[in-house]
Amino acid sequence: MIRPLLIALALLVGPMAQAQTLPAPPDTATHGVAMHGDLRLPPDFSALPYVNPDAPKGGTIRQAVTGSFDTLNPHIVKGVPAQGLGYTFETLLTRSWDEPFSLYGLLADRLAVAADRSAVTFHINSAARWHDGSPVTADDVLFSLETQRVHGTPNRRLFYAKVTKAEALDPRSVRFAFAPNADGGIDREMPLLMGLMPIHSKAWWADKPFDRTTLEPILGSGPYRVASVDAGRRVTYERVPDYWGRDLPIRRGLFNADRLDFVYYRDDSVALEAFKAGDGDVRRESDPAKWATGYDSPALRDGRIEREELAHQRPDAARGLIFNTRRPLFADVRVRQALGMATDFVWIGRTLFHGALTRTASYYPNSELAAQGLPQGAELAALAPFRDRLPPALFTQPFALPVTDGNGPAGGRANRRAALGLLAEAGWTIRDGRLTDAAGRPFAFEILLADPAEERVALEFARSLDGLGIAARVRAVDSAQFQARLDRFDFDMVMRWWASSLSPGNEQLYYYGSDAAEQEGSRNLAGIRDPVVDSIAHSIAEATTRADLVARARALDRVLLWGHYMVPLFYSPVDRLAHWSRLRRPAVTPLYGPLIESWWVVDPR
Repeated sequence: MIRPLLIALALLVGPMAQAQTLPAPPDTATHGVAMHGDLRLPPDFSALPYVNPDAPKGGTIRQAVTGSFDTLNPHIVKGVPAQGLGYTFETLLTRSWDEPFSLYGLLADRLAVAADRSAVTFHINSAARWHDGSPVTADDVLFSLETQRVHGTPNRRLFYAKVTKAEALDPRSVRFAFAPNADGGIDREMPLLMGLMPIHSKAWWADKPFDRTTLEPILGSGPYRVASVDAGRRVTYERVPDYWGRDLPIRRGLFNADRLDFVYYRDDSVALEAFKAGDGDVRRESDPAKWATGYDSPALRDGRIEREELAHQRPDAARGLIFNTRRPLFADVRVRQALGMATDFVWIGRTLFHGALTRTASYYPNSELAAQGLPQGAELAALAPFRDRLPPALFTQPFALPVTDGNGPAGGRANRRAALGLLAEAGWTIRDGRLTDAAGRPFAFEILLADPAEERVALEFARSLDGLGIAARVRAVDSAQFQARLDRFDFDMVMRWWASSLSPGNEQLYYYGSDAAEQEGSRNLAGIRDPVVDSIAHSIAEATTRADLVARARALDRVLLWGHYMVPLFYSPVDRLAHWSRLRRPAVTPLYGPLIESWWVVDPR
């Protein structure tokens, strides 16, 4: 079981324990840290294996974004942040995208982790500078912690509350100590999470409120800074010519364009037409229908636009129609299971997506973390203590999506009969062609969307529910309204996703934990409040080996699947990218897929 959030947040009422002297750890300083196992890159590595270290600099890379934005601070709950802000901020450590979860020095040139991971010390690179030329200091790091665990996003507040002691050992060294969990164990992910904490300038924020939206460019230390802003329409970044980290091995071959331009469109179809007309340089395509037919143009036919499908090895997003179980309508698992049986997704996949996508049957699709067959070995051991609180079928039947015949709305009669049986068990009956409860109230709800392009699937789902006597309304809203409603959990059902890495950890509690269920702005969209989920999700971060991590992730996956918290949609095992031929990419694609920041322009404008 995880420690109640009220206990964790109680740490915030007192000041940071900077007055107490903490002994320096005896551990040997290293150039990085891996969540499990050893780092793949040695201390003297010269560049990441998936970049071109000699890539030319220059030119502009333009990308289209659907929606809008109203803030340049991505580290608070309020507002919709502009795309690309991560290029202006930096962290103490940064990821290698060719390893499940390994971090290497960035602002910090070395670190020392306690043997039991109960503490970590970071030494800041003496060359690290803010864009105004001032040095990055330990005081900036402590300010960033204190500020973000009070005003930051809910996931960061949850993680950073575990820091019980923090101290600047000298102007460029800072040490964090972590509280043990309720069971006495140490959250082994905390040193890495602290390494990924965004660092802000204490001096710059001295006379500014951190918790408000702002369109004033924030002082950063990254390879880019904001050059211009047209609120809600466009944000442009310029490469910092004297960027302090340009020669670091972890940065060589990255951030090659002089300018990054993100242009916002209300409609993705308009954005596609703009790309084909030359008003964009690279585009990730998530819609197989557009990929199959939407790119035909003179530029594609004569080779000026190139298209590639690049396989990746990361877990794809677990995308679905997510039930808000805070609503009494969806509190019964039988109701949720029934609604997932009504739609012929084989027909949808073939008709709407040209058969190019795979139906999602895991919260970690496309990875070894996905539950398979029956639980056994270490996964079974992780589930066994909760046998009396889990569906018996979880131990005797592999989880399987409903089998459909591919005939579309006209098919699926057997599934609908089974669905109506589950609904009847939950107290719902058909009256005058509509599904009603014992008081005669009809079964009706709204499906919230952020993008009109999502309406095709949602409307087919709603149409299939009509065959059960259920009235489902589909509503697409603008990005600001969508985000506000998402933050307040003001929806019945939403088309959304959860994204995990190959090394899931604390964020699983932020996605599915009971404490996050009532935290506005958290990613527990489904409102899951299950002590079994809490316990297994909590145990993931305590795994000491890769094998243990995989087993516990599979156990969590299985419990979530049998909870029927979403109607799963589709995923793709490949990234589909279209780009104008003046852009080039490295020959090696990392484990997590292609990185636009490693590309370069061969014909600078």
